[in-house]
Amino acid sequence: MDKITLKIDGKDVAVDKGATVLQAARAAGVTIPTLCYLEGVHAIGACRMCVVEIKGARTLQASCVLPAAEGMVVHTHSPRVREARKTILQLMLSDHRMECPTCTRNMNCELQRLAKEFGIVDIPFEGAKSPLRIDDSSPALVRDTSKCILCLRCVTVCHEIQTVGALYPAHRGFATMVTPAFDLPLGEAACVNCGQCATVCPVGAIVEKDDTEKVWHALADPNKYVVVQTAPAIRAAIGEEFGQAPGVAVTGKMVAALRRLGFDKVFDTQFTADLTIMEEGTELLHRLEEGGPLPMITSCSPGWIKFIEHFYPDLLKHVSSCKSPQQMFGAVAKTWFAEQIGKKAQDMVVVSIMPCTAKKFEAQRPEMDDSGAPDVDIVLTTREAARMIKQAGINLLELEDENFDDPMGESTGAAVIFGATGGVMEAALRTVYEIVTKTQLPSLDFEEVRGFAGIKEATVKVGDLDVKVAAASGLGNARKLMDAIRDGKADYHFIEIMACPGGCLGGGGQPIPTTWAIREARAKAIYDEDKRLPIRKSHENPFIKKIYDEFLEEPLGEKSHSLLHTHYTKRGV
Repeated sequence: MDKITLKIDGKDVAVDKGATVLQAARAAGVTIPTLCYLEGVHAIGACRMCVVEIKGARTLQASCVLPAAEGMVVHTHSPRVREARKTILQLMLSDHRMECPTCTRNMNCELQRLAKEFGIVDIPFEGAKSPLRIDDSSPALVRDTSKCILCLRCVTVCHEIQTVGALYPAHRGFATMVTPAFDLPLGEAACVNCGQCATVCPVGAIVEKDDTEKVWHALADPNKYVVVQTAPAIRAAIGEEFGQAPGVAVTGKMVAALRRLGFDKVFDTQFTADLTIMEEGTELLHRLEEGGPLPMITSCSPGWIKFIEHFYPDLLKHVSSCKSPQQMFGAVAKTWFAEQIGKKAQDMVVVSIMPCTAKKFEAQRPEMDDSGAPDVDIVLTTREAARMIKQAGINLLELEDENFDDPMGESTGAAVIFGATGGVMEAALRTVYEIVTKTQLPSLDFEEVRGFAGIKEATVKVGDLDVKVAAASGLGNARKLMDAIRDGKADYHFIEIMACPGGCLGGGGQPIPTTWAIREARAKAIYDEDKRLPIRKSHENPFIKKIYDEFLEEPLGEKSHSLLHTHYTKRGV
């Protein structure tokens, strides 16, 4: 590609033709502040924090949308630029409800950080403020219009990445606000609760619904037996909330911290991830051998499930009937495990710690109660779990490693990789291959379905059959696969879909920020843990064998089908 050279703060910088001034500055190691910008996704110059001074130009220019030009001379921190940015910040703050000490995003807010960097100590502008409107109608997310700075990051992610379109900028001028269509409450809109809007929001205008008080209340109730399960992606990310670098798994320390919070048992969702592979793999084999809608599509991601219910209800027959590992866990915890400890389902409280805000919606689905009580009672995100640990005065990183409790704490490497896009697919292939061929896989690592490509495809020889698989992350990519199925152009046998870009590692409840570099670091931690585990195939988990021998009898049998499988709902757009 052709190169151009420009001068930034007195330094010559060579960049590819077509790069913006902001990209050129970053290539030169110069930091230009931004609020509305999302690299590769969203550059509209709305917030104006990235303005720079261009020699010969009459006005300051937004560097995120300004193409770099040969010979251009750029000043990124001249007195004029610094004064403009400071004024922009003061104007934003004048219409911002500043309750920083009580805001969920306190100390992790981009507006707050920039105000500190620019030395904002007073707001000289007074006048009307945008109305305070708290929308807590969703079981997963809370919107606060008084904190919105109209950067429109959430709108872009919702429309361009997830292709859901639940949020729009409405009205004009000072009355402009981000809201669902027709100003509906979010809980009544075609929102899938994925929470990607919350991960990109620079302030506290969209946050997860905080359910930590419900957990504190349950832990303090002497009549309740409270167990907790942790999803695979949690261990690779929760350390970030305590200052740990991304990509460091803190599994043992996380277990120790949760035990100190007072949970009666600390279990692992990976146990039921292995169980999911047994059920889902058997369901796939049944469809291949006996006939059934193909391709079969995974059902582990509740954001994806709500997406297909809204936008592709005619394709619901392709979705596996298996509950997600979270819901399977609740069902067996309140039946099989409850019998072992002599408890009734109604006396137990199952708490989930998930990387996903949509899991909050999934837990309250009316069909998720096959144990005689809700399968899962309370769902916390990674961020909420970290807040609870901090509130208890526990320094997670100083704890000695501890192990999960048996019997629902034993898992395999196949279960660990559920946290990464392609992981469910890879775990299923490890088991289905060996069940069909009665031989060991030559290699357990299916590199074809790893990585962060939006859609990954592979063909795997299973006995005499060439099994064609695909894995997609991000609902925009899911839409491409669904359109291909509708058009009769998808000849896959099995498809894995995760609602969030990069899979659960990039879930809507994970630590903020979640960049692609951070996703990659978390994925490495997941795959490293898979390699370290002594058992890497779900069907070899001894406690999975035990639960079938003692309770479930067989995969896809009468009892397992009644507890571990479900149905879904056709919804309107």
